[in-house]
Amino acid sequence: MLNRIPKMNLHLHLDGSFRMDTIWKLAHDQNVQMPAETIEDYEAFIRKCANAKDVNEYLKMFDTPLKCMQDKASITRITEELIEDLARQGYIYAEIRFAPQLHTQKGLTQADATEAVLEGRNNALKKYPKLRIGILTCMMCIGIDTLNQKENMETVEVCKQYLGKGVVGIDLAGAEGFVPLSNFGTLFAKAKEYGLPMTCHAGDSQGPDTVKDAMDFGVTRIGHGHHVYFDQELVERAKENKVLFEICPTSNVQCQTVPSYAKHPMKPLYDQGVLVSVNTDNDTFAGVHITDEYAHCINDMGFTVDDIFQMNINAANAAFVTEEERKELLHILETARKEYTTC
Repeated sequence: MLNRIPKMNLHLHLDGSFRMDTIWKLAHDQNVQMPAETIEDYEAFIRKCANAKDVNEYLKMFDTPLKCMQDKASITRITEELIEDLARQGYIYAEIRFAPQLHTQKGLTQADATEAVLEGRNNALKKYPKLRIGILTCMMCIGIDTLNQKENMETVEVCKQYLGKGVVGIDLAGAEGFVPLSNFGTLFAKAKEYGLPMTCHAGDSQGPDTVKDAMDFGVTRIGHGHHVYFDQELVERAKENKVLFEICPTSNVQCQTVPSYAKHPMKPLYDQGVLVSVNTDNDTFAGVHITDEYAHCINDMGFTVDDIFQMNINAANAAFVTEEERKELLHILETARKEYTTC
């Protein structure tokens, strides 16, 4: 039954969702040093790092694929392959996020990197024209906010430049806890001035105070954000403002920002009427596809199949799409939901 659910994913990182054999080949072609001698050992390395029990340790896994994604051809290929894989899994919509500034180590500009991603997107969608894919550009927290303030502001400008051309919005990702999230307010103020749809990583390894900061920015969605559960006033504010939380159950368990699937606050938040959706974060690093997350939701977290449909409807309502596209997504989901309930 889970394979028949039209798939949605609003929180999916490009550089953590690649084909293993592609990265292995690119690394050897580009003389990138790998942390293992064989592809099997590299897979074991990833599985070990994925369970690092700390978000900032988890982020170290991105080093190798990022080193392989410093030219247009490689970025385009990885993007195209990911979208092909999503199509084969039964997706109807996904937003893929990446940080343009992390792909400039060998001379590409942020605009170059974005165009490479968009080329990969367009190539894939020619093969799968019914699939909808949006691209999010990520600003980055790499430590003290002043370290890359210029690069982050450039990401805002790049998002504005390519908005409506495949890019659908902006995000802030990266390390957590080095500086207050509120330090990035100027960037979000500029994004808001430009009318950019905004999401923001918050409330994952950090407490609900970061969720408050993100909501103060004016975002309509929050990446992870499950620690909002521990501040009932913020819960009510999120409900009132219809903020959606992009929950990634397996990633949260692996990084131990929650104790277990069973003790994840996602279901209690859902039961309170908070808008949540199911996402994978990083397919390759987490070792999951979206159907695996659906199975965890049902088998380990107390959700029903109908809840999965509702959370995908939540995602469609919060997706950074045109109203016409939203109606199409909702029609597909609601039709599939009715077919399921009449089986």
